[in-house]
Amino acid sequence: MASKKYTLLAALFCMFTSFVFGQKVGSSYDVKDTSLIPTNRMPQHTEFLNGTYDFPAKPRNQWEVGIKAGAFTISGDVPAVFPTPGFGIHVRKAFGYIFSVRMEYMYGIGKGLSWTSSQNYAHNTPWVAAGYSAPLRTGTGQIVTTSGRPTIDPIFYNYKTKVQDLSLQGVVTVNNIRFHKAKTGITTYAFGGIGGTIYEAKVNVLDANGQRYNFASIINSGVYKNRRDTRKALRALMDKTYETPAENDGTRRPKLFGQTFLPTATFGAGIAFKLSNRLNLAVEDRWTVTRNDLLDGQRWQEHPEGDPALTGQFDSYNFASIGLNINIGAKAVEPLWWLNPLDYAYSEIRNPRLMRLPKPVLPDSDGDGVTDQFDLEPNTPKGCPVDTHGVSRDTDGDGVPDCKDKELITPTYCQPVDADGVGKCPCPPESCFPKQTVAEATCATKMGALPSVAFKTNSNNLSEDAKAVLATVGSRMRNNPECKVVVVGYCSSSKKEQQLSWDHVNAVITYLVEKEGINADRFIFNYGQEGGDCNTVDLRAANEGEEGPTTVPAPHPNLRKKGK
Repeated sequence: MASKKYTLLAALFCMFTSFVFGQKVGSSYDVKDTSLIPTNRMPQHTEFLNGTYDFPAKPRNQWEVGIKAGAFTISGDVPAVFPTPGFGIHVRKAFGYIFSVRMEYMYGIGKGLSWTSSQNYAHNTPWVAAGYSAPLRTGTGQIVTTSGRPTIDPIFYNYKTKVQDLSLQGVVTVNNIRFHKAKTGITTYAFGGIGGTIYEAKVNVLDANGQRYNFASIINSGVYKNRRDTRKALRALMDKTYETPAENDGTRRPKLFGQTFLPTATFGAGIAFKLSNRLNLAVEDRWTVTRNDLLDGQRWQEHPEGDPALTGQFDSYNFASIGLNINIGAKAVEPLWWLNPLDYAYSEIRNPRLMRLPKPVLPDSDGDGVTDQFDLEPNTPKGCPVDTHGVSRDTDGDGVPDCKDKELITPTYCQPVDADGVGKCPCPPESCFPKQTVAEATCATKMGALPSVAFKTNSNNLSEDAKAVLATVGSRMRNNPECKVVVVGYCSSSKKEQQLSWDHVNAVITYLVEKEGINADRFIFNYGQEGGDCNTVDLRAANEGEEGPTTVPAPHPNLRKKGK
């Protein structure tokens, strides 16, 4: 019987799982919404919003009211008949995200029918009182029958019991705290509690005419010892009156509403599927244990004393159900067992709204107004004006920063200068130097020796050091707008080397044009030369009248090397 019950529950589970997983699960509540906070918790929440307390107050959450129906089964001495109906209703309230309490009322009707006959029922009052003859051992050891007749009547135990209980249960939700999802559409939970049960058990002892059943006819037939056929024959023989009250311990047990009252303990587990923020569907299996052996109307069948305490065979009952739960309440969030308490913390980390973040402080070691991460001259003397790269301004390009230059604009033909930035001009340039000499040395003298740029092997990426070098070159070219620069790359023994040499020269010119703002027409593109390092690009000031291409097509573009 139990296998049929769990098969039914498995089918219901599969049917509703596919539906529930398609439902959209909303996000948690807005922690800034003070209308969700009860009055007695507002002081804490106010401190939280003001930044003087780390934890928000617990919000007001809804009540859950549920109704359920399912299969009710008594586990006792007599095999149960499945299925028999059960119904329930409960009210549940959360006391936290994990623990909640619910009050539940349950009503069930259990039936049982044994397919094996019994003869040792001398202590079973309903059957003996109805006139069935059972064996009874006298004090001298002699066996007589309860009715005085020489024959012994076989019987088949049966019962119909109506059970009602009211229980208070603690419920623990085990999966709503999630680290990789705000909320879940399914919750699993376990519960346990105590309660009180009243029951009324009856047995089918006599037929509609008040006569005993002739169970011997079934035993003598060919169907006996076959469970299915025996039960079928018993149903054909017996009516459904259940007219005789079963044993109920008489005055040994308290009565409520005329029925036997028992203290009970309940435990079980369930799984709930979210349909919306107001509705969810729950599948549960609940067991209730008692210290009573008469829920099935029969004491321990074959024990001569009829005392279950000697065998430990107390009766219990099971209620497997499917139910619909409704969340009720205004100005309240969902029941807390549906919410993830980590949701607020994760959302605040991802997109801070209440978090107090420190003001970012970017280091500027030399105090020149350019942060260290962008400063190409990290040790600029105090008070020296700098450009956007943090390099000391040198208006005349004489190598002495403006803050120390006593001759702010020194003609290039008066350079080099002394430590104070003062040039040496003993006579006018026309009388001191031949015109052709001044012309030939003009750009080379103005710009001085330009640095080389080194690349990593087989790479055309500019390193940070290379960019700093090119920033200096760009500064000198801006100070000498009439001068051109020759950019020379080396190696041409193979197509691969030719393309890499072109890539190096192109990377240098592109950086100076795009990042330093130098006009592309001021460069002479020269690659594939011999006599230099394949991973080095040299730069020099163009000679008077020196010309060359400003751009050159890539020699072997299919071999272009990606930057590393």
